[in-house]
Amino acid sequence: MLFHELVQTSRRVAETRGRLAKIELVAALLKRAGPDEIGTAIAFLSGSLRQGRIGIGYATLQASKPERAADAPTLELTAVDAALERLATTTGKGSAHTKERLLGELFARGTAEEQEFLLRLVMGELRQGALEGLVTEAVARAAGLEAEAVRRATMLAADLGRVARAALTEGAAGLARFRVELFRPLQPMLAQAADDVKDALARLGPGEGEGGAAFEYKLDGARIQVHKAGDEVRVFSRQLNDVTQAVPDVVEAVRRLPLADAILDGEAIALRPDGTPLPFQVTMRRFGRKLDVERLRAELPLASFFFDILYADGALLLDEPYARRFAALAAAVPDAQRVSRLVTADPAAAAAFFERAIASGQEGLVAKGLDARYDAGARGAAWLKLKPAHTLDLVVLAAEWGHGRRRGRLSNIHLGARDPTTGGWVMLGKTFKGMTDEMLEWQTAKLLELETAREGHVVHVRPELVAEIAFDGIQASPRYPGGLALRFARVVRYRPDKGPDLADTIATVRELHRGET
Repeated sequence: MLFHELVQTSRRVAETRGRLAKIELVAALLKRAGPDEIGTAIAFLSGSLRQGRIGIGYATLQASKPERAADAPTLELTAVDAALERLATTTGKGSAHTKERLLGELFARGTAEEQEFLLRLVMGELRQGALEGLVTEAVARAAGLEAEAVRRATMLAADLGRVARAALTEGAAGLARFRVELFRPLQPMLAQAADDVKDALARLGPGEGEGGAAFEYKLDGARIQVHKAGDEVRVFSRQLNDVTQAVPDVVEAVRRLPLADAILDGEAIALRPDGTPLPFQVTMRRFGRKLDVERLRAELPLASFFFDILYADGALLLDEPYARRFAALAAAVPDAQRVSRLVTADPAAAAAFFERAIASGQEGLVAKGLDARYDAGARGAAWLKLKPAHTLDLVVLAAEWGHGRRRGRLSNIHLGARDPTTGGWVMLGKTFKGMTDEMLEWQTAKLLELETAREGHVVHVRPELVAEIAFDGIQASPRYPGGLALRFARVVRYRPDKGPDLADTIATVRELHRGET
């Protein structure tokens, strides 16, 4: 398949408004793709690289782009993927020069439209409206399968490219091969927001045995998924990265559990001597480290707490109701290693439990339906998060250079909510509030790494950095394209454990606004 075909499909998807029409366009392309091209096509159409990040900055990309473009399309999709693979694996002394040369060679073979697509793809700026959910449905359409079967396989494999290849080349039999495998992480289940405990109880219903709902402490830690087979234990982050080497204390704690094999869902958190949590950013110092792990462990030990079990001693528990999963968890994991929990239908009891969670330094509560299955990879209605103030996870779109004592630092950040219908971002305002000096230093360095362009005092960045933003309300605003703006927005913390795909959507913001009016 020519790369040109994919670029043209991407353009047409971006120009098409209807979701079904977008799905048909992507499905038609996937039907034409060869087996070895499917994974690359899936990644590109989802706006990502199969290789992940390849260590290319905006300046290198601009310097590599030739003045002239090819007159006619000749690049093959597999050739583009192979070139990106070489770029991703080029490291060490002189690698920057080598990458610039390889990029220049790749760009020189592309037409102007192909060059522009590549530039935006590598920078994470592709706005074509073909997010993973839409592409998943397109895979199902192209393969003649039910979308739910493709979603289920993707949840188990955590790799839509692999699933798409199996679906398109082998049909339902190919999907049937995807099962839970130890040491292959599953996508975590996520929670929607609720206004308060009364709202949560009303939305979750009476649950199994008329018991109301389960309320659990929402720890201010790092989400972990731990896989165990005998003495072998591996730990995965929220983004499914293997972080085992960085957290030996978690490994040792799970190794002691009376389980032959298991998949556990929980949090790792650094605690003060009195048991209260240290700030989230302090906990995150333990993750991603490959050197001085033991020294840092001695300075900053991690405690691990679990709230769900997905697999235990050969039994798959994903489709079991939450109440039964928790019973299995309680049978294997001691109380000291489980998240604090209350099952109740009484709003007053739930509210008091919420206050205890806040007083102990935690974020709030997660309310869970007792009869809900584990809906991996989804922000389902069966888990609801409750926090003391409204907060949203938003992506930084740009930042402005500060003044006065903030001169020389990127200060005023532009905030965007995710728009699944377009694949883009809807700006909701700016803020410079809530930033400590340490945060200002960190965000300046991080945002300059993500820089894509400058416009006066504004630095535009790749939409990758997620910030948790507190606010006092949402107001109508003709200033921004989405028609809404946050009132008194302030940064609570950055969330390096979350990718932009986990940012809150503009639909969530609109629903919150409707609830205020």
